[in-house]
Amino acid sequence: MARRNAERIGRIAVVLVGAVLVAAAGWLAFVAYPGTLADLLGVLLFLATALAGIRVAGKAAEGLFPSYNVAEVAVEGPITREGGGRLPSGPMGASADDVVEQIEQANADDAAGALLLKLNTPGGEIVPSEDIRLATEAFDGPTVAYATDVCASGGYDIAAGCDELWAREGSIVGSIGVIGSRINAADFADKVGLDYEQLIAGEYKDAGTPLKELTEDEREYLQGLVDGYYESFVETVADGRDLDPEAVRETEARVFLGGEALDRGLVDHLGTRAAVEDALADRLGEPVEVREFEPERGLAERVRGGAATVAFALGAGVARTLAGDDATDLRL
Repeated sequence: MARRNAERIGRIAVVLVGAVLVAAAGWLAFVAYPGTLADLLGVLLFLATALAGIRVAGKAAEGLFPSYNVAEVAVEGPITREGGGRLPSGPMGASADDVVEQIEQANADDAAGALLLKLNTPGGEIVPSEDIRLATEAFDGPTVAYATDVCASGGYDIAAGCDELWAREGSIVGSIGVIGSRINAADFADKVGLDYEQLIAGEYKDAGTPLKELTEDEREYLQGLVDGYYESFVETVADGRDLDPEAVRETEARVFLGGEALDRGLVDHLGTRAAVEDALADRLGEPVEVREFEPERGLAERVRGGAATVAFALGAGVARTLAGDDATDLRL
């Protein structure tokens, strides 16, 4: 507590000193010396300089005496490499590259003594989800995941990389499974007179192409990919959550409300955001001040994201509709 108070006093002192110095310089440069300048112009220039100086001093104070000790990074919406995506959960999603960059920035910041990962996602693409989990595991300090509405599939994969997972009673948690899908348009192609002409090198190169029926060998091959991803997912959850792999498989990729998820060991605690911060304060031994790390976005993207009303699906394998996919699709 004493250290935090000292840091606050230090920040205020830096801002005040910077403001006084810049104000004095502005007064001398624009008001006192140039007697031929109009007083109004001098005052305006003085005020503009003083405000700019205060802003610069404020940034300097933040750098010298950080006002936070917990970094917050949000994973919201379907998880893809670039953000957005094809899942019907709104036009904006979680860009894995952006999230990883934010976590790495927090990890490089000495002020961030802990990482709070806010999860509200139905899951998404496999490798991008794993990239976020690996970045979380690499964070040098306590990592706490907090599930708000949905922490499913790829989102749960990420949570498995954290030290703790908190949820609400009404949170949707789980969906520990993998879905592979393809559109079968062979009959439609026949009706409209389309022929599929195969020009490939490698027996399974066009396995899953929607304009032809799957052979049994191709079905077995694609199912093997899904099974391989699933076993890897089960192993990740079992290791990260200290669960028996068979107990993970017994969930059968279902989702659970917070209370049942707690009973099954899928979450550690139920509570509000305030309870999460109280627990972090106990772990850090000082009051919690949170800074949210956000990606740099252009104005158009921010307006589009703010105007969107996102209704998340319950999981990548629950209430999920794919539109416009041209080939087999694999997701957590």
